[in-house]
Amino acid sequence: MMSANYISTLMLSSSLRSSITNNQAALSKASKEATTSRFADVGLELGATTGSDLTLRADWGFADQLVDTNELVSGRLDTTQTRITQLGKTATDFLKDLIAARSTDGGGRIILPPASSNLQDLIGALNVSYNGSYLFSGINTQNTPVTTYAAGSASKNQVDADFLAAFGFSQSSASVSSITATQMQTFLNTTFDAEFASPAWNTNWSSATDQVMQSRISTTEIADTSVSANQIGFRRLAEAYTMMADLGNAKLSQETFQVVVDKAIGLVGNAITDLATLGGSVGTVQQRITSANDKLKAQQDILNNQIVGMEKVDPAEAAVRVNTLQTQIQTALALTSQLQKISLINYL
Repeated sequence: MMSANYISTLMLSSSLRSSITNNQAALSKASKEATTSRFADVGLELGATTGSDLTLRADWGFADQLVDTNELVSGRLDTTQTRITQLGKTATDFLKDLIAARSTDGGGRIILPPASSNLQDLIGALNVSYNGSYLFSGINTQNTPVTTYAAGSASKNQVDADFLAAFGFSQSSASVSSITATQMQTFLNTTFDAEFASPAWNTNWSSATDQVMQSRISTTEIADTSVSANQIGFRRLAEAYTMMADLGNAKLSQETFQVVVDKAIGLVGNAITDLATLGGSVGTVQQRITSANDKLKAQQDILNNQIVGMEKVDPAEAAVRVNTLQTQIQTALALTSQLQKISLINYL
């Protein structure tokens, strides 16, 4: 017995529309793969090995994050190193001025302007910020590390109070000329020294922490990536500049003035050595970061090659699929258009 299969234009149109929809989805996928040379749906294509791919991408992302962080840290350290170098140069120049002023009549008046200027420059250098964070504040990066030295400031008030307590008059008094060399030596080596050591330094001058910033610079390395204003070299400079600027040196006897100058010469000389050592330490960290970045970028290249190896698609093959699918879609659209023109009216 023979059977007949009925084919209607509706059934053909529905089949063509379904084919067009499926091919359009496949075309979108193929076009993406031809453009990116990567699976459009990595998870679907890799199946059980997707976890390995995700691990590789996570490792690459972590390395990339470290490189970006290191760029920021390098910028901070560059600025820090520049300030340390400038302070060292200024201190070296001031040391020459001190030596010259020691045996010069009226040396106290001569040394006052550079001492005052250097003190303000020191405070300004230590209060420098980078990307909104103070570089010399330790871990208190949002706090200005060093207070200004001016009338009414805690540091100035304390120096004034110490001088008055030690000698019975202020730095501007004519009686300053009566201070003996021995009295001044005792004052400088006890009360005045104490103002630039803890706890007085941290109370009246600095809000920085001794603890400095630390950063992970590679997958295995953590480094100190900032410098504290509490470093001994900075405190020695602050003491030397302050004693030459604000202990009434212009009125001191020559013998007593020389005691002050000799003390300052020792402080500045030691500070220059301190800053050179500090700059060397910062330079070492900078070199470590450069080396870490080179290794991280090499690691990224290796990881990227592994990721590409797992996810890559042959762009030529994908392009062939695109062309084939476009042809199929165009053919189906043409057939659909022809079917829509078919009507029984044409045959009646």
